[in-house]
Amino acid sequence: MSVQLTPEFLQDPTPRHRYYTVISVDDHLVEPPDIFERREPSRFGGRFPRVVELEKGRTYSREHSDLPPLTIQEDGRQAWLYEDQVYLQIGLNAVVGYSDHSRLRNEPAAFKEMRPGCFDIHARVRDMDIAGIWASVNFPSQITGFAGTVFSNSIDQELGQAVTRAWNDWMFEEWHGAYPDRIVPLGITWLADPAIGAEEIRRNAARGFTALSFPETPHRLGYPPIHDDYWEPIIRACVDTGTVICLHVGSSGMLPLHPEGPRFEKNVTLFPALSLLACVEWLWSGVPGRHPDLKIALSEGGIGWVPMLMDRLDFMAGHAGKTADYDRWVGGRTPSEILATNFYFCSIDDPSGLALLDRIGDDQVMLEVDYPHSDTTWPDTQELLRATFDATPALSAETIRKLTCENAARLFRHPLPQGGDWPTP
Repeated sequence: MSVQLTPEFLQDPTPRHRYYTVISVDDHLVEPPDIFERREPSRFGGRFPRVVELEKGRTYSREHSDLPPLTIQEDGRQAWLYEDQVYLQIGLNAVVGYSDHSRLRNEPAAFKEMRPGCFDIHARVRDMDIAGIWASVNFPSQITGFAGTVFSNSIDQELGQAVTRAWNDWMFEEWHGAYPDRIVPLGITWLADPAIGAEEIRRNAARGFTALSFPETPHRLGYPPIHDDYWEPIIRACVDTGTVICLHVGSSGMLPLHPEGPRFEKNVTLFPALSLLACVEWLWSGVPGRHPDLKIALSEGGIGWVPMLMDRLDFMAGHAGKTADYDRWVGGRTPSEILATNFYFCSIDDPSGLALLDRIGDDQVMLEVDYPHSDTTWPDTQELLRATFDATPALSAETIRKLTCENAARLFRHPLPQGGDWPTP
């Protein structure tokens, strides 16, 4: 049975005290309805993605999903239409500010039912100010896919490439461009032809992009595995331009689970497992072995599994975990050395992981807020961090600065505030 979403938003919270300068390396945006209106070339004749009203009582199939079709129970629901496929704008994608998350279900929502900060950059920055978030990395939404996968799977490839470029133009000119010190410019690229994808990465980097959203494990989407030479043009473009490859949990789908039982709860529980699998795939792909300067950031997977992985890798190195091809995969370094130099990890709330930070390395961990998803710590990010750091007295002030902003600023080459109302990093 459908549950009606009503905009029972909390009143704007009072601005929180800023104990720390925070850069969140994992937040999300909801593409606004007019994102493509001024960017569609006339030759496509209105075929770019657009928002449509859903018909009450009509049943819609889920896009690229094994979930059952959905029958719309209420008027006013909205979704994206692209290449004759309806992409349901899922209600759980933008729940920040609701008084009761438990009322929300995996159903389409209208823009009026979302907090404006989800899709309006000016409202977003106001919400960042409320929670004391200096800067933010913003991943795409469902119509794009976390890594632009919807557009790369276009039936009309010329159309898909044009939409990909238009999304990047919008991100740079309007979302990042409105507040360049507050939004880290993260782009998408064309995955169906890595040569074209590499050109787009270089085009973006030339105007200031510092990050790329890329599928965690592309073979799960029908592409070649990451160790295949197919991806070398994209990897080389990222290395040459200093573009960070960001791997967001779920960007290649969820783990195969039995359909019965609490499916949503199981998927959310297993986010760290997805990051662990992606990290192992990339670690042993030979890519960081060949490209020691490549930077890979794993988003929303936590850090608790990292010490376990490092222990396992060190154990393997001294036992029967090597084959004749071992050195070819790691390029003369130990796997633990690769983790400590090529990989960066993201924490939203990992008190147990922070207790093992000396094992992971305090140069490799960054923080996330996950606005506007249900995991978000907004608007109480500052208080949560303070309580977490107070409970981990072994963390020095220098380490806390690294976690809250300095590591992210260094990795993404992003400016930190200079005085004013923000704590001095």
